Amino acid sequence: MNEALRTTARAWRAAGRAAVVVQVLAHRGSVPREAGTRMLVALDAVAGTIGGGHLELQAIADARALLARLAAGGAGEAVAPFSRHVALGPSLGQCCGGALDLGFTLLAADDPQAWAAPPPRFTLQLYGAGHVGRAVVRLLAGIPCRVSWIDEREAEFPREPLPSHIERLAVEPVEAEVAAAPPGAFFLVLTHSHELDLAITREILARGDFGWFGLIGSQTKRARFEHRLRERGIADEHIARLVCPIGVPGITGKEPEVIAVAVVAQMLQAAG
Repeated sequence: MNEALRTTARAWRAAGRAAVVVQVLAHRGSVPREAGTRMLVALDAVAGTIGGGHLELQAIADARALLARLAAGGAGEAVAPFSRHVALGPSLGQCCGGALDLGFTLLAADDPQAWAAPPPRFTLQLYGAGHVGRAVVRLLAGIPCRVSWIDEREAEFPREPLPSHIERLAVEPVEAEVAAAPPGAFFLVLTHSHELDLAITREILARGDFGWFGLIGSQTKRARFEHRLRERGIADEHIARLVCPIGVPGITGKEPEVIAVAVVAQMLQAAG
C-alpha cells in the first residue's frame, strides 16, 4: 500500500463513494503481491493493484458483486466483510503456484488512516530539484521510502503536492543538512553546481556511516573529485564507496527519465 492509494481512499470515503477495499490478508509461496497490499474497487473505477491477471479480475468481480448487493438492498443494509482463499494454480490457472487470502470490506467501514504503512525501503536525502531530481521524485512517489528533497532554490520545486513521505526543504547552505540524516541513510547528489556537489560530497564522506551514496557525473568528474577529497583529508575507504557514475550498468541514455529509472533501480538493489 502506498500513500497515493491512501489519499484516494480518503477522498472516496469523504465523498461517500461506494467502494470495496480488497486486501491481501495472508500469502504463501509465490504470489503477485504480499500480505498488506490493498486495492479499491468502485462500480466504475479501480485504484491500486493486488497483482493483476486473473486474480485481480476475479477480485474486482467479487467486489462489484458486493456493491451490487448493497445497492439492491438499499443504503441501510449491513453488508458484512468476507474473505476468500485463493490457490492460484488450481483455482485460477496462474503459474505462480502460491496461495493467498483476500479480504473484502466496504470502504465506509474501513478507515484508511488506520492502514499500517509498510516499512520504508530506505531513507534518502536527495540533493537537487532539477530535471533528474524531479524525475527521481516521480518514481519514488509510489515506493515506500522516506525522502528529504533538498535544494537552495525554492522556485525549482514543482508546485503540485507531494506524497507525505517526500519532504521538500529549501535551505542554505544545503550541505548542512547532511548532519540531519540518520545513520545508514542513502544520499543522492544531483545539484546544478559542481562546487556544491563537492561540498555535499565531502560532508557525506566525512560521516562515513551512509548506507549508499550516489553522485551524478562522469568518470572524469569522479577522478577530479577523488583528488580534491583526498586533499581535504577524506579516507580512501570512504571515497571507494562513492557511486559515480550512477545507475544500473547497461542502461544507457542521458534523458532525465532514463537516468532516474537506472538510479532508483540501483537504490532498490542496495536496499536489498
